Amino acid sequence: MADVPIEVVVAPVEGQQSFGGEPFPLVQECRSDGASLESVEEWVRQSRATLDRQALVNGTVVFRGFPISTDQELDRFIRAFDYPNFPYEESLSNAVRVNRTERVFTANEAPSDVTICLHHEMAQTPVYPSRLFFFCEQPAEQGGATPLCRSDILFERLKEDFPEFVADCETKGLLYTNIMPAENDPTSGMGRSWQSTFRAETRESAEERLQTLGYSWEWLADGCLRSTTPTLQAVMEIEPGRKTFFNQLIAAFHGWKDSRNDPTKAVTFGDGSVLNPETMDRVAAIAEELTFDVPWQKGDVALVDNRVVMHGRRTFTGARKVLASLVAMDA
Repeated sequence: MADVPIEVVVAPVEGQQSFGGEPFPLVQECRSDGASLESVEEWVRQSRATLDRQALVNGTVVFRGFPISTDQELDRFIRAFDYPNFPYEESLSNAVRVNRTERVFTANEAPSDVTICLHHEMAQTPVYPSRLFFFCEQPAEQGGATPLCRSDILFERLKEDFPEFVADCETKGLLYTNIMPAENDPTSGMGRSWQSTFRAETRESAEERLQTLGYSWEWLADGCLRSTTPTLQAVMEIEPGRKTFFNQLIAAFHGWKDSRNDPTKAVTFGDGSVLNPETMDRVAAIAEELTFDVPWQKGDVALVDNRVVMHGRRTFTGARKVLASLVAMDA
């Protein structure tokens, strides 16, 4: 017997923002008691073009009240969108993560007292995902929200307040420098080892990958690797006339700090010129003004368009488990 179609409605959420008459984030709530995962998969297959467009227009779609409680069920939900997978092990992400399924992994293994600043996923690398899924397996006892910021709205604000800075971002691009440990460091939000990052067992194979990607590098006495990216974009045009502040400036300048890394040395313009600290403080403050904190409930899923929205992580207490999945750029 075929499953009965589920009822899904657009619902409000406390603190929800609105830009251009569109809610941020858009919340799709399942109102069907006892809905099966099969019926949810069918709803996604029928709605995925609309949901994908909503993610682009609204920045984020939150799915609430759906019968999803495990990593395996999340994997099935994501597969129904038919997006190409972007496996964690193939990414250049700085974060230490643990795979749960082929598509699903922990969002970040950094300790609960580490703030993860706003950023576009892997915008500090030449290869980044187009979309992300987040899933709340277990909300924190206190704190632990995922802050989200519309980078297209932020870009328009910055053009008004700091036109010269924005012009430099567009014309010069950015260089990021990161010191990677010889072994994974789960105490850091950016503690992934160079072996894991570049899928390399030896320095020679790591250097081959670095050269292919256009990086410059230096091996340090303690076995760590200091790498600097090729010049990367700081602004992206996602649709004609619609640009986003697509980068990791805020995270790098204010958050890339651990036993190896100094955030004051983490990022420059593409010509090597330094960023103005006062300007960067204001950029971070404006982004914070525009930020919505996802008030996670158990079972929530968020589809984030990585080209439109920055995300981060608030500190928390208690056992918080948020899982993630990446979508390849050719989607």
